[in-house]
Amino acid sequence: ELQQKVEETELLKMELQMLETERVRLSLVEEKLVDVLQLLQQLRDLNISKRALGKILLSTLESCCDPQPGKAHLFEVLDTLYHELSACELLHSQPLEQAQRRQSLSNPLVISC
Repeated sequence: ELQQKVEETELLKMELQMLETERVRLSLVEEKLVDVLQLLQQLRDLNISKRALGKILLSTLESCCDPQPGKAHLFEVLDTLYHELSACELLHSQPLEQAQRRQSLSNPLVISC
């Protein structure tokens, strides 16, 4: 009976470790998603065209077209999208203080359609 309790304890420890690993992964995905949403908000405030935004999205999807099965692909797509959006010339062509003022005046996570 003691051996059975030890085995159950080990199984619970392994499950707990797996849950903690998943929590960390989800936390990283959430952070990257927030970053992407903030960049999209900034670009929306700068009146980026739908065509330009579509090109950025297609470029991202093309660069991630050979997905490896598993959960890491989602993070890879978000990370690539973040880099594509942050490289947008429109973000770099505005004065820095204007960008900071716009960001501080509005909630960066609210995107209306």
